[in-house]
Amino acid sequence: MISFVEGEVVSIAPEGAVVLVGGVGLLVHCNPDTLAELTAGQAARLHTTLIVREDSLTLYGFGTEDERVVFEVAQTASGVGPRVAMAMLATHRPDSLRTIFATQDLKALTLVPGIGPKGAQKLLIELKGRLGDPAGKIPAGRGGEPAAPGVTPWRGQLLEALTGLGWTARDAEGALADVEPLAAEAEAKGESPQLPVLLRAALRSMRR
Repeated sequence: MISFVEGEVVSIAPEGAVVLVGGVGLLVHCNPDTLAELTAGQAARLHTTLIVREDSLTLYGFGTEDERVVFEVAQTASGVGPRVAMAMLATHRPDSLRTIFATQDLKALTLVPGIGPKGAQKLLIELKGRLGDPAGKIPAGRGGEPAAPGVTPWRGQLLEALTGLGWTARDAEGALADVEPLAAEAEAKGESPQLPVLLRAALRSMRR
């Protein structure tokens, strides 16, 4: 198992980053949040998981050990592969996922691209308790009550909107990183990021 990679970031693309390690450029697939923290030409350390298939070796990288653990545990559920596990982390942060499974929040889980209501119901049962307990008090997040802190539903909604317009998932995920500062600015003001505003910004970014 490759526990982590550390080296200069050679290049960054929507699907991941190339990291120079011992004279070898390794393509590490990352979610938008992790990619947003990387800078070409600067050193980085990524916690990694190597997925071995008959015809491929794919390295997935994460900014924190916690993200990697969630990525690996999510795949213990039937029907969940690397793509869905990455989508879960692109939509919700690790502790938000723990809250979702602890509170059995079906609506929040279906925000993840690729997970429908039936699949979400199955996952809520299979993964309940496997990810550990969320930090702090668990907010209900249902029936109009406050949602779990850290849950960012705009990610899943924006990804779904972009792919619905014909963009590939790879391009759409790259756009998520581009609009992250705009969403963060709204959240810093105590406001919810507005999907139409984010969608317009994402489309401008993708057409550059």
